[in-house]
Amino acid sequence: MNSSRSDIPGVVAPPPLLYAIPLALGLLAQHLRPFPFLPQGLARVAGIGLVVLGFIGFAGILAFRRAKTSPNPWEPTAALVVSGPYRWTRNPMYLGFTLLYLGIAAWVNTLWPVLGLPVILVVMQRGVIFREEAYLEARFGEEYRRYKAEVRRWL
Repeated sequence: MNSSRSDIPGVVAPPPLLYAIPLALGLLAQHLRPFPFLPQGLARVAGIGLVVLGFIGFAGILAFRRAKTSPNPWEPTAALVVSGPYRWTRNPMYLGFTLLYLGIAAWVNTLWPVLGLPVILVVMQRGVIFREEAYLEARFGEEYRRYKAEVRRWL
């Protein structure tokens, strides 16, 4: 299989990085100027719950592995993955990143990272998801269009 630039989605940046950098900056801002947003007891419970829910992203990675294709957007896709969490969401890894991000922010009880999340989601939508969807539609055609019609993007 050819791994030319036309055989990959051409995302703007690695998705984990698009979440990790703003999260790190938000945690740094919290250290410099605390900005809690939840009662302390609720912060821990909500944070742990969201982090646990965020592990859906790992189930997405496992589904890719079972299908013998790479989750790395800089490698060509060998198969259309529609099993595991991909039966309910087209983006379980990104949903997982979002839930982990919110969970960490809640657990630490800082609003700073939450304020950056809308920007992350816009960048993910335009710079990653739309590009991946166009790539998958070109690569898998009607099979992907049917899947896209049946399964929601996020939930």
